[in-house]
Amino acid sequence: MAAVGPLGRIAKLGSSICRNHRLLFNRSVQRRGIASCIDPAHGLTDEQKEFQKVAFDFAANEMAPHMAEWDQKEMFPVETMRKAAQLGFGGIYVQPDVGGSGLSRLDTSVIFEALSTGCVSTTAYISIHNMCAWMIDTFGNTEQREKFCPDLCSMDKFASYCLTEPGSGSDAASLLTSAQRKGDHYILNGSKAFISGGGDTDVYVVMCRTGGKGPKGISCVVVEKGTPGLNFGKKEKKVGWNSQPTRAVIFEDCAIPVSNRLGEEGQGFSIAMKGLNGGRINIASCSLGAAHASVLLAKDHLLVRKQFGETLSNNQFLQFKLAEMATKLVASRLLVREAATALQGNRPDAVSLCSMAKLFATDECFNICNQSLQMHGGYGYLKDYAVQQFVRDIRVHQILEGTNEVMRMIISRNLLSES
Repeated sequence: MAAVGPLGRIAKLGSSICRNHRLLFNRSVQRRGIASCIDPAHGLTDEQKEFQKVAFDFAANEMAPHMAEWDQKEMFPVETMRKAAQLGFGGIYVQPDVGGSGLSRLDTSVIFEALSTGCVSTTAYISIHNMCAWMIDTFGNTEQREKFCPDLCSMDKFASYCLTEPGSGSDAASLLTSAQRKGDHYILNGSKAFISGGGDTDVYVVMCRTGGKGPKGISCVVVEKGTPGLNFGKKEKKVGWNSQPTRAVIFEDCAIPVSNRLGEEGQGFSIAMKGLNGGRINIASCSLGAAHASVLLAKDHLLVRKQFGETLSNNQFLQFKLAEMATKLVASRLLVREAATALQGNRPDAVSLCSMAKLFATDECFNICNQSLQMHGGYGYLKDYAVQQFVRDIRVHQILEGTNEVMRMIISRNLLSES
């Protein structure tokens, strides 16, 4: 799909405005050249390569220098994300008529992979924000799209996705947050858990129960910050993802207009799952960026670190480990991009491929980052070294957007249901 909107304009200027920093933590390695076998530009069109360069450049200059500080001080980098939105990254696959960039799922994956090399946590939040904006763009009516999407695409306002509850994680269809209709309003009661951006964001896309038990009783509504009855829990202390706040979102007789419902009553679970199909590709793409950066960090460390009178790069065991890391990275990338293409084309195998991509990429990319830390030895365990943050930040990718155990369930059910 052709690039349009702000991102398209910048992509066309990419060759002149971008310094093409593919390696973000040691630019001398870029001058020596990245091993071509893991080059993330392989297989992309010229236009995709240009906005990939823009994303890499933004990650190198606006994110990577601040990644450790955002993590340690638990800073939500609002202004940096708004700069990203100026490049079209606030609504990458939202339609252009409401301020989006109108790019494809594959384009989106390429961008999130590149941005994650600069900061996984921040990029992961941007991916969730994009998912929420897409849900409103896709399932909202004209009034809803025009009301919410422009501010979300510019990141003048930020969004949170509210599905998980204290008692319903993987069993999302058992959620209890209720929305009782009274006249032209819904009255919400209940709570959501582990909400990225909770308390700091402006728009909450909420799955709630308007009907009976099970998925068909669930609807999707938009709740705006400042609505009476909308409250938040304490800011959670997390292992990673520290550049985005996480809180419980609590509804206590929270009245919202019926006009804030996306789609019809009972469609909420379907809307939530369709959002998550893309969300799984997005989060897998964030894992790719962390793994790519970690392979390069490991490579650089092996070339300079000496033990037993020679550099670690001469150790065949470590050479083989690096080869395995590179192979798993490229295999993960290929699967993620195939899933993105399937979802864009609305293929029958798209849901299973999204699950496969999320399962394989998040598992293998975590292993890559962890192995890179191991290659760094004791240095890898120090917060002065970026690899430990990649390990901490992507560990949760195996849990959220549907646990990897649930991904296995989705894949196996698809296989076993075939005649």
